[in-house]
Amino acid sequence: MKTFLTFILMLFAVKTTQANNSLTLTVDKVKNEQGFIRVLLFKGETGFPDSPEKAYKSASIKIVGNKAVVTFENIPEGIYALSVFHDSQNTGKLRTNAFGIPRDGYGFSNDAMGTFGPPSFEKASFKVTAGKNHVQINLR
Repeated sequence: MKTFLTFILMLFAVKTTQANNSLTLTVDKVKNEQGFIRVLLFKGETGFPDSPEKAYKSASIKIVGNKAVVTFENIPEGIYALSVFHDSQNTGKLRTNAFGIPRDGYGFSNDAMGTFGPPSFEKASFKVTAGKNHVQINLR
């Protein structure tokens, strides 16, 4: 019985620690306050950077004073990457020109860049640890 009680207490302690982890994202250098900042948080390279259905979490953030801030709660410790874009016309999609070059601001965690296209998950990845975590992305 004592072993069982210890096991239950250990499970509760692990869940409590995990539940307290948060990740706050600040997106800077937004050109205007039209539309929203769309955010995808990935816990692994599958779907990164542009498959919302494969993202661990997502958000649409209101822009205030040319920046946007969102906090994700209850994030397990691990390796993550973020992709964001300014949806200035509220279409839910990144607008591009005829050559596929983005017409609105976009960015990735670590302010990572790819050579001809988006960066790899590895370049954009960061570690979420116990407690409060903060990431800043500057739109391009």
